[in-house]
Amino acid sequence: MRHTNRYLRTTVSAAVVGAAAFGFAGMAAAQEAPATVDDIIVTAQKREQSLQDVPIVVTTLSQEVLDGAGVQDIKDLQILTPGMTVTSTQSEASTTVRIRGAGTVGDNPGLESSVGVVIDGVYRSRNSVGFGDLGELSRIEVLKGPQGTLFGKNTSAGVINIITERPSFDPSISAELTAGNYGAVGGSVSVTGGLTDQIAGRLFVAHRERDGFYDVNLGDGPRTLTEDNTQDYWTGRGQLLILPSDEVSIRLIADYTKRDEYCCAAVQTRVGPTQAFIAALTAPNGPGQRPPVAGFGTVPFSRTAYSNRETPQEIEDMGLSAEATIDLPSLNATLTSQTSWRDWSFQQGMDLDYTGADILYRANDGSNGYGVGNLTQELRLAGTTDKFDWLVGLFATKEEVYRDDSYVYGADYNAFASLLLTASLPASVGGPSPSRLGCFTNPQGFLVGTAGPAAGQPLCVIGAVPPSAAAPTFGTGKAYEDHYSQKSESVAVFTNNTYRVTEAFEINLGLRYTYDSKRLLGLQDNLGTNGAACGGALANQNPANRAVSPIPGTANVATPAAALGLLCLPWSNPQYDNRRIQEKFSDTDLSGTLKASYRLNPSVMGYVSYARGYKGAGYNMDRVQTGVTPDASLFFEAETVDSYEAGLKTTLFNRTMLLNITYFDQKFENFQLNTFLGTAFVVESIPELTSRGVDADMVWFTPIEGLSFQGGVTYTDAKYGDFTGADLSNPARFPQLSLLPGARASFAPEWSLTGALAFDRSLGGGLRGGFNLSAKYSTEYNTGSDLLPYKNQEAFTVVNGRISIGSEDERWTVDVWGQNLLQEEYTQVAFAAPLQGTAFTNTTTPQADGTYYNIATDTATYNAYLGAPRTWGVTLKVKY
Repeated sequence: MRHTNRYLRTTVSAAVVGAAAFGFAGMAAAQEAPATVDDIIVTAQKREQSLQDVPIVVTTLSQEVLDGAGVQDIKDLQILTPGMTVTSTQSEASTTVRIRGAGTVGDNPGLESSVGVVIDGVYRSRNSVGFGDLGELSRIEVLKGPQGTLFGKNTSAGVINIITERPSFDPSISAELTAGNYGAVGGSVSVTGGLTDQIAGRLFVAHRERDGFYDVNLGDGPRTLTEDNTQDYWTGRGQLLILPSDEVSIRLIADYTKRDEYCCAAVQTRVGPTQAFIAALTAPNGPGQRPPVAGFGTVPFSRTAYSNRETPQEIEDMGLSAEATIDLPSLNATLTSQTSWRDWSFQQGMDLDYTGADILYRANDGSNGYGVGNLTQELRLAGTTDKFDWLVGLFATKEEVYRDDSYVYGADYNAFASLLLTASLPASVGGPSPSRLGCFTNPQGFLVGTAGPAAGQPLCVIGAVPPSAAAPTFGTGKAYEDHYSQKSESVAVFTNNTYRVTEAFEINLGLRYTYDSKRLLGLQDNLGTNGAACGGALANQNPANRAVSPIPGTANVATPAAALGLLCLPWSNPQYDNRRIQEKFSDTDLSGTLKASYRLNPSVMGYVSYARGYKGAGYNMDRVQTGVTPDASLFFEAETVDSYEAGLKTTLFNRTMLLNITYFDQKFENFQLNTFLGTAFVVESIPELTSRGVDADMVWFTPIEGLSFQGGVTYTDAKYGDFTGADLSNPARFPQLSLLPGARASFAPEWSLTGALAFDRSLGGGLRGGFNLSAKYSTEYNTGSDLLPYKNQEAFTVVNGRISIGSEDERWTVDVWGQNLLQEEYTQVAFAAPLQGTAFTNTTTPQADGTYYNIATDTATYNAYLGAPRTWGVTLKVKY
């Protein structure tokens, strides 16, 4: 039988030692619920160890804690993890995890994650690829800080290590049926048992549906669905555990998930002056969006969204993995091979203007979405001696990422653009008009009055002087289709070793050498006559193209520069027509860690550590331009982090309480910031982001039978360093990022507190009962990458609860549960609505504070993706 790792303390109960040994050997026993601190086993260093022996900040969550808090996916996980936020934006495929204020916005597939997600040893390169029903969980470990030595690149902020239930040789069948508010209904079935003396299997299948969290005002249509943010998916996972001998175990896993849902509409949180134009376009079908309040301040909280186009999303996720472990008794070592193939794809349609007007949208026709496919292979050889634990490994991956993108002009696009361009005109010269777009795209000249009351005004807007018939406008229909394809290869060799200097003092050294290469191919292509309107306005910038005005008192002048900004947006710029992109790079990096731990006594261990993390460079798969000129390169640099920690791990009260505290100091360089500038997602490398603070975790198995508590506190001071435009890859982006220098990073609450109180015990009479109460409190933080004040989220608390009763032998259990019991109203992410006002009205002259933002002149409408409302339901579980 496989040896048990010597990290396991001798005080661990025999039952837990057996479970750990069986798990290491690939046997089928599930880990029992921890009853003392010594029972808490983690694999944070790719070997089984007692949590209190690991010199890393680890929040470990058992199956019972996860069930009690209602955790089914990564987003649910944040209620149990201080210092971690999980958000999603324009689709559930745009999921972002942040730890200690560091993370990567998930809207752009060109960026890999700063927080790695690993499921049963298989790395998922994007947070969205790791999002979904996690199925039957054994435990989850959240590792904070850089974990690049053992878990690879792109774990510069941390790792979520998910371990699902393994097959068991003991046959059992379990099922669950759930019903709740918002029309929620779902269920799952799990079957496990021995197929032969050497093979065990497990099959898990689940399906869940739910109505939407938003009511939708349809505006002009043609949308007919009056709800949004629905749920409709099914998932399956099959496993085989093969034990050909005492020295060999093989675990095979196949999984498949299909989601077919509607997501994600957004609601207005602040409505600006462009609402009058939206209302004019949607009349008589309603206001098109929420009416503004006096002074254009924030509007009351509401779950009513305005969307005339549907928001379907389709996600398909599948994969195969094989883990083989071979004992090598002659070396007192184990060889592990982890092989995986995964394919993930996503398609969507969406309303791009988030109003009831028919302005811009993405069609669900297969031309909008992205996919990730990869192959990975990892080999690890790990052994131990009396003084030395050693591990060497090799990791290789090939990955292909594609993105398809397109925009469609709705029937109201021309009218809305014309209203924006004529918004400031007084009634004496025609006022705002929906039919004067051609005035600004006339390639023969733009007429402006030179005398009298019309001096300085574009007389083209007066009815007597119509636009030239030759002036191009935007044609209703699809404007462009872009296609991006990225191929990447990565190879790494790594080692992680612990030397026991004395019985109390240990030193750990880890190193990883990584080779990365990526190649991007892209085609950006306008369709039909798209780009002609911008082309006409650009042509009119050249005096040679303008004729002498035939109207007395007027002059033919260049189309105003401000009008070019609207007419030549990335989706309407003729310079993207049939534009082909080909870029490639290769890079190497040496990352690692050095830790020293000293056990003062059997109950107290102190440690200090240094770690360097690396997150690969990449390409921004989007149309990005400076002025009206497309950026020559879509490349952004690699991100690195240097992290220092000092901590204490203590075990108290006869080993029934765990209390750990750690000070951390992290410095990120070339932090990859992905921000939405109103027309495109732009990646800019911010020179410096520091994150300093304290993590504290507590687990207490109280003297009261069946009562336990788990919680934590994180204090984070995450701030950007001071920088100017000269420090950026593109200095022209500084005005929109000018609020960042020296400021607190987004999604970085100063304080984050979690707590979970659980009770489970026999009630007598063959019954068992219990409850769980989980909560998380976060102080205020900003939800926007550009830190605009209208994107702030005030402090809030989310509380989940569950009451259970069932038979002593768990043949049946009934749970009554609720999520967000206090009906907390909070924002996941806020953003400035496209084309609806301007936050940075002046990008040429800075304010007195050095920024380019003045709240008094902010005319933008702001939308938000909201947190889930209060949900409740009943779950029936049976087990045989």
